[in-house]
Amino acid sequence: MASRLAGQVVLITGASSGIGEALAREVARRGGRPVLAARRTERLETLAREIREAGGEAITARCDVTRDGDVERAVEEARGAFGRLDIAIANAGFGVVGRIEELSLDDIRRQFETNVFGALRTVQAALPEVKRARGGLALIGSASGYVAAPAMGAYSMSKFAVRALAETLRTELHGEGVAVTHVAPGFVTSEIRQIDNAGTLREGAADPVPSWLVMPTPKAARQIMDAIVARRAEAIITGHAKLLVSLTRLAPGLISAAAPRLSRKAKRRDG
Repeated sequence: MASRLAGQVVLITGASSGIGEALAREVARRGGRPVLAARRTERLETLAREIREAGGEAITARCDVTRDGDVERAVEEARGAFGRLDIAIANAGFGVVGRIEELSLDDIRRQFETNVFGALRTVQAALPEVKRARGGLALIGSASGYVAAPAMGAYSMSKFAVRALAETLRTELHGEGVAVTHVAPGFVTSEIRQIDNAGTLREGAADPVPSWLVMPTPKAARQIMDAIVARRAEAIITGHAKLLVSLTRLAPGLISAAAPRLSRKAKRRDG
């Protein structure tokens, strides 16, 4: 599969940390040419320099997926540097935490602006070039896009929408040579659980998820790129995510029965 990515140009939003950063390294390892897009340009430049020093090719593009025009400029920079764009990975995102009754509408709008409209901006900006290349789109969703959990309603709503976007694109682009891959990770090493509801990173904040349940980002990136290169429709990443999604599909009653108990526990933790 590595040779199938050789020379291809891959736009990755949210490339400054977590899954996006690991995807950039994995693309370069396979001979691809990553276009690193994110707000934190100093991190992007450090990553691009690392890739170049290892013999690869990479460029950076300052990009805020919540702003109209930023992703379009990233696509133009990819065209200017490499003459093409083969794959776009809509990875940028964060998580708003809290019970629905306690969140403001602004909290939920902020969640959708990044996770949903950010993905949509990426798709719309990249699609003309990706169609020309008969390449691929990948939307990074979440296991929460299949299973809603207490205090994660806003995030789950956004990731359900990302999954719907991927499935819609797959039907609309059928026959046009563009593969659409929906990726649903479970818990992966990332800063996402250290970012507050305003989108601000809280340096040093403890990860509430047990370490044994968290997949290292390099392993997740390998599995994600395997799915994208193979042009698969769906990739569920981590064992616990596969279990939850399978239960939701095959035994939804079990999830429904567990939800009230989980909700009571979440309320006790909040109160």
